Amino acid sequence: MVDPVRMFDEGGPFMYAILGVAVFAMAIAFERLFYVIFRANINAVAFMAQVQKLIMANNIDRAIKLCNAEPHAALPKVVKAGLSRANRTEKEISNSVDEATLEIGPQLNKRTGYLAMLANVATLLGLLGTILGLVAAFDAVANASPEMKQTMLANGIATAMFTTAGGLIVAIPTLVIHSVIMNRTNKIMDDVDQYSLKTINLLTARRHGTLEKEGAN
Repeated sequence: MVDPVRMFDEGGPFMYAILGVAVFAMAIAFERLFYVIFRANINAVAFMAQVQKLIMANNIDRAIKLCNAEPHAALPKVVKAGLSRANRTEKEISNSVDEATLEIGPQLNKRTGYLAMLANVATLLGLLGTILGLVAAFDAVANASPEMKQTMLANGIATAMFTTAGGLIVAIPTLVIHSVIMNRTNKIMDDVDQYSLKTINLLTARRHGTLEKEGAN
């Protein structure tokens, strides 16, 4: 097992750049994971079951209060937009829901794209360090004195290998976390799309007096 301290020391100046990338990636990853798992997420099935009951009972105000109880979750924000236009036309309800959905998307994807970029930067920094380390190793073979050749060659190879490893150590978990965040984000957006349409249909049926039929679907 390679000593991380030795790896950092012998990896050369590019290890500092890779460490900086790791710090930024970790900060973004923790913030986004917390947001999409604990703040923006909600049990969509249970939430919509409650909303549907309240709409069918013609208790729109209570349904809005239910949405207000989850001010950071994505789905309640969109559903609330439709409920606040419950007495308007179907087009107005639909437009309000669409507008809220468009606002939710950027909030869910905010900063997530930087993770993929930082993973690529870490890999490329490792590759650049590898190339410069090999250049130093070849230069030692070609130009160094016999007594210094072995030391310079070893240092160049160490720099090449450690920077490659350092870049991959940062890049691989960053890409994995990026994938986890994207999957969770897509799940939230799928719930928003599905249940926002359900809300529109329920509110439209309420205006037309066909709630019992809609609720049975």
